[in-house]
Formats: sequence, C-alpha cells, structure tokens
Amino acid sequence: MIGLKIGGVPEHFNLPWRLAIEEGKFREIGLDLHWSDMSGGTGQMIRGLETETLDVAILLTEGITKAILQGLDAKILQIYVVSPLHWGIHVPYDSDITKVDQLENKTFAISREGSGSHLMTYVRADQEKWDTTQLKFNVVGDIYGGLWALQHHEAEAFLWEKYTTFPYTEQKKCRYIDEVVTPWPCFVVAVRNKVLENHADLLKKILQIVNAKALEVKQDEQTVEVISWRYNLRSGQVQNWLNETDWNYQGIEYPLAFQKTVDTLLKLNLVSEEESKDWRKKLF
Repeated sequence: MIGLKIGGVPEHFNLPWRLAIEEGKFREIGLDLHWSDMSGGTGQMIRGLETETLDVAILLTEGITKAILQGLDAKILQIYVVSPLHWGIHVPYDSDITKVDQLENKTFAISREGSGSHLMTYVRADQEKWDTTQLKFNVVGDIYGGLWALQHHEAEAFLWEKYTTFPYTEQKKCRYIDEVVTPWPCFVVAVRNKVLENHADLLKKILQIVNAKALEVKQDEQTVEVISWRYNLRSGQVQNWLNETDWNYQGIEYPLAFQKTVDTLLKLNLVSEEESKDWRKKLF
C-alpha cells in the first residue's frame, strides 16, 4: 500500500475526493490517500508542497501557476474544475460601502500571499482601472480571519467563494456587494515533482477515479441534499452552484486556459517576463 498526502479546501468542490476516499476507491488501487482540509486555501497548500507536508494538492489555477513559474518544484496534473470560480466581494456588515469603486485604496483581507483572495483582488482592481501598485493587504490566514478582520475594521473588503461565504452574510458577519469571476477554469490538481517521478501511473489512476466520481456527483439527484447537509449551505444556493459548476469528467487538457492565466499574471506584474519563459515546460 502506497501512502500519499493530499490537501484541498474544506468546500463543496472537493466532495468527489471525499466520497472516493470514504468509499475506498483509492484503496482498491493500492493507495492510502490521507486527506487534509486546508482552510488557508491555495497559499497554505503551496507552502505544503514546498515543505513536503503535502504530496498532491487541489488548488486554484492562478495561485499554483504563479508559484511554479517562480520556482515551486511541482507540476500541474490536470484541471479539476473547468468552470470559473465566483468570488464574492464582501465588506463589513455595518460599513457604508455599497459599490466596488468605493474600495479603491482600501485594505483587503487575504488568506496568504499568492492565494486566490490575493491574486483575484489584483484581477478586479485591474478591471476597475485602479493602480494595482497601491493595493493594501492584511494577511489573515483563512475565511474566519477574513470575517474577523471585517468585523473589527482591520480590512474594508474580503474576497472569498460566494457560496461558502453566504451563511456568514445571513449571520450579518459581512455583506456581499459584488463578485469577480475567474477568467479561467478555477481548480487544478498539482503534485510535487518527486512524487510524479515515482508514481506517474498511480497518479493517472487517481485522476480517473476522481473524474468519474465527479460525474456521479454532478448527475446524482441527491447531491444538492448531500452538499447542503455536509457543508451547511441552503439547498437553493447549492442548486445554483451546481448549475454553474462542471468538473473535468474526461480529464481534458485546456492549454489556452493557462495561456490566459500566464498572460494575466504578466500584465499585473505578478510574474516577470523571465519567469514566464517556457511556461508550458514548467507547468506540465
């Protein structure tokens, strides 16, 4: 039995992985897959790959692309979720901010540098024609740190996946004012290079299992109820999310998606021209 450590956000996107583990699908191929919830998101998982506390991670396309181009010893195996992510833009519940343009020169809470909450703030700032060199951030660790920063006015805004954050808007811990949608497929599966060298065939089998399980999740009439119960979300919200979401059921490659990601990182000065050279070789 081979053991691998895998990390992902404790969110509904990763239900296929959790179900496959619970149903023993990976053990059937001789794999003991140990899952770790990464509430700190992509930044935390990049650190896990760096320190070898993770072998495999399911993380945001923009974050892992930037990290690999800047030297992370890892590769992208495949796109996991082909649809974009809807990042809710949240502000303190009691603030007078109602529009995104009021957030120029304000402080944004982010989970970690290089995380989606960090990079997508740049994307939205660019869309708003702000000077991105003037963006200000407060590193808060995870969603709970972000909510705390808003409630205690240590940040004026916080970007997080809108369905995950919806219960907190109902609890008046923050207020949703708008969203920014990723211009590319949102989640990928990445692996440390040493693990890829040693277990390439096994990794292919892992992806086949999770892609098939994702298709089951998408088609199962019970999925809305299961996600609602497991992740404490309203069924109407889950149905909306499920309608918007597609996994990579066939394991298809999407090279143009990464071209767009690299181009955007370059445009926002988040990677250099030198770092982006030969990006295909570096990423895959």
